[in-house]
Amino acid sequence: MAQDGGGQDGGRQEGLPRGGPARPEAVAAARGGGDPLRGGPALPAAVTTGGCVSALRTGATAASMALRTCVLLALLAQCLAAASSPSLRAAEDNLLADSGHGHFSSQWIVHIDGGPAAADEIAARHGFDNHGEIFEGVFHFEHKRVAKRSVDPSPHHDTRLLSEPNVKRALQQRIRRRVKRDFLEEQGSGRTERAARGGPRSERSKTPVMFNDPRWLQMWYLNRGGGLDMNVQPAWEEGYTGRGVVVTILDDGLEKDHPDISRNYDPQASYDVNSHDDDPMPRYDMLDSNRHGTRCAGEVAATANNSICAVGVAFGASVGGVRMLDGDVTDAVEARSLSLNPQHIDIYSASWGPDDDGKTVDGPGELATRAFVEGISRGRGGKGSIFVWASGNGGRDMDNCNCDGYTNSIWTLSISSATENGLVPWYSEACSSTLATTYSSGQTGEKQVVTIDLHHMCTSSHTGTSASAPLAAGICALALEANRDLTWRDMQHIVVRTARPANLQSNDWAVNGVGRNVSHSFGYGLMDAHAMVQLARSWKSVPDQHRCEVSAPHTDKLIPSKSQVVLQLHVKECAGVNFLEHVQAKISLASSRRGDLQIHLTSPAGTRSTLLARRPQDMSRGGFTAWPFMSVHTWGEQPFGTWQLEIHNEGRFLGTLTEWKLILYGTETEPGNDGDRKSPPSSNTNVNNGNRKYGVNRPVNQSSPNQDENVVEPDIGSPWKEVHVGHTHNEVRGTTEDGISSSGCLSQDSSHRYCLECAPNLWLWQGQCEEKCPNRTYSTIDPASHISVCSWCHYSCKYCVGPNDYECSACFGDATLYQMSTAEKFCYPKVLLPAMDTAAWYQKTVIVFSIVAVLLFVLIALFIVNVFYNGRISNQYKIVKTSEDS
Repeated sequence: MAQDGGGQDGGRQEGLPRGGPARPEAVAAARGGGDPLRGGPALPAAVTTGGCVSALRTGATAASMALRTCVLLALLAQCLAAASSPSLRAAEDNLLADSGHGHFSSQWIVHIDGGPAAADEIAARHGFDNHGEIFEGVFHFEHKRVAKRSVDPSPHHDTRLLSEPNVKRALQQRIRRRVKRDFLEEQGSGRTERAARGGPRSERSKTPVMFNDPRWLQMWYLNRGGGLDMNVQPAWEEGYTGRGVVVTILDDGLEKDHPDISRNYDPQASYDVNSHDDDPMPRYDMLDSNRHGTRCAGEVAATANNSICAVGVAFGASVGGVRMLDGDVTDAVEARSLSLNPQHIDIYSASWGPDDDGKTVDGPGELATRAFVEGISRGRGGKGSIFVWASGNGGRDMDNCNCDGYTNSIWTLSISSATENGLVPWYSEACSSTLATTYSSGQTGEKQVVTIDLHHMCTSSHTGTSASAPLAAGICALALEANRDLTWRDMQHIVVRTARPANLQSNDWAVNGVGRNVSHSFGYGLMDAHAMVQLARSWKSVPDQHRCEVSAPHTDKLIPSKSQVVLQLHVKECAGVNFLEHVQAKISLASSRRGDLQIHLTSPAGTRSTLLARRPQDMSRGGFTAWPFMSVHTWGEQPFGTWQLEIHNEGRFLGTLTEWKLILYGTETEPGNDGDRKSPPSSNTNVNNGNRKYGVNRPVNQSSPNQDENVVEPDIGSPWKEVHVGHTHNEVRGTTEDGISSSGCLSQDSSHRYCLECAPNLWLWQGQCEEKCPNRTYSTIDPASHISVCSWCHYSCKYCVGPNDYECSACFGDATLYQMSTAEKFCYPKVLLPAMDTAAWYQKTVIVFSIVAVLLFVLIALFIVNVFYNGRISNQYKIVKTSEDS
């Protein structure tokens, strides 16, 4: 049933090699001068130099004819070559509709009762090929006579399939645009060389581990030491190399016979989804556009100490490849890739996703989502498949990885990049779903990542977050070897606890409610292989995951132009969730220009996550429909208290929030091996915060080093707020035990650890009763529950009477209280006051001049009209006078 297509249709081009070190040019020459790009038949001899010269010798007329023929055929050959080039194909792909609403493909998903035999019969009866079962009863069909791409669907095929009694559902697949997250190096840069054995070594200080692989000394991210690498060597020295762990690379193929990877190649972790066979070898072309998967695989499991090329992070692990990006990607293609052999494969690494163009909002479809869910619930014998994802390369276009449904998922470890100097790379996307970071490329002149390449080559030029995700997958493989019982959530907990923020420089480091440093650019910091292995060895599996939804009333809320709205949800009880892991804010809103919006979420502990930053390229009118913006910044905090959602509208038109709710994931008891410990490990503390781009997060009764209390981000316009108690599915109010009344608590939650209501004259604040609300909060009565609570001030206020930026009563040291009216008091930075005064004077001057100009215009118009009118009367008088005289 497997069918080989060609080009963009997903199959390998006929005549092109499936593997081996030979360049495609050499293969074409061996076939008698065939087109090296397309692998087709040889062009006429007149196209070649020898043919042209030979033709020119036959005479002047013949030479002229031959020359014209040469030129025409050469131009035709160039057109054919250009038509098949990846750049033109990419341009063609850009014409497809955005965000997964592309052309219809020739593939169908068909739900069939009766098993594979019944599916084969139905497929044959209606002209389909059955490419196999994705899930139980869900089959992947392709029609032989339907266009690979079409603007119009084929409903008659749906009707024919649904006429079968065993068919429960038939859905034609749409093409989804997916891009690799690396960058093409300049041709002829010399950075890619044949994987030679041995070779000269440069002088270097002695390292604890020394390999004879030629590029080992260039692998700075593994061997620099001094806290400037990912601390892999100590894990190797303890014997952890990933042995027994299986990693697969979901990408454009894998050169399985590369001498530096063949020893670790695992055919059971490999498949060709594009051509529907078991061979993941890439399709070769002139530009080596399908080298991406091979490079990623080398980062994970390139063989060590074999005098060839490089060293993989988990050089003892088994590695496979899934060829799924070299063709039209559909929901079915993604699902088949993500669900490949889940009882054998431990870790899936993906360095691709929707366009990183700053305007796309897209994520996994129905089948891919099911693949994730079944993977984490059934994979690895119920411990859960581990999915590692590159966070995205849209930094230049100010993209936000929370608009990517793969990295914005609770099921994936979203990995960002840092340069060799610990800086945020120019391509990096900042978002609250990023969990951690590994090293990768940076600006011109900064080092890049070393790995294997196509044609049995070696490269020192792997780039982008594409290079970061495989390094993370390799580190996870080391931890998994140390403890084979780790679940998918255990791995995320271990990453959070061991990641190191030290030596990573960013202006958005903050301290969350349990004292951990976290950043929108780097997550919890640089992954530390040795720390992960050490913690994994003694790790006890986390308690069961619980999920709690807290919904807001379904009332449309206007978001004024150049202003913001502030909404609050008070969480009193969240069954089974006392310690947070992932937090989602599922939001539906309408906007005339989606990129003008910013969304922030502040937890009861004061941790402020930027769920969405401005995206200037995003001019969509589509808004968001139940989009689950995710944050990991509140990991380990308690959910009880007031959550605050801020939506800023920097555009010229109104927006409308139609629905929002919080989805809180976590555990009933505190995870980890250290009992009731409330503080995080020392590896994630003491970071220079600098100037925080996303506001200031401060845990209660705790200060972070170099804390900057003077960050002011004034807003224009008058925001408003709504405060209410969220509706949960299982809200329980407990009664206090004897002695509790001395603290002023009238009722507690079911664990008897957090207060839910306080006695009169006391204020509820983060599960405790306070006589006075702490700094940066104000006292208020929750209108829904009539409970006395403390709520956060706007982040620009030191003291306030409400949550909005115009309700400040005192400011931080670098700001001044600026009274716009009797009811509006703002805190503006002192450095801005002269500019504001100048602006106010300029505004008044402009108004006065505008009024004067209007008056002058009116007077001049009246004067002109008067002159014209008098002149006309005068002319009429003269005409009448003349006629009378005559």
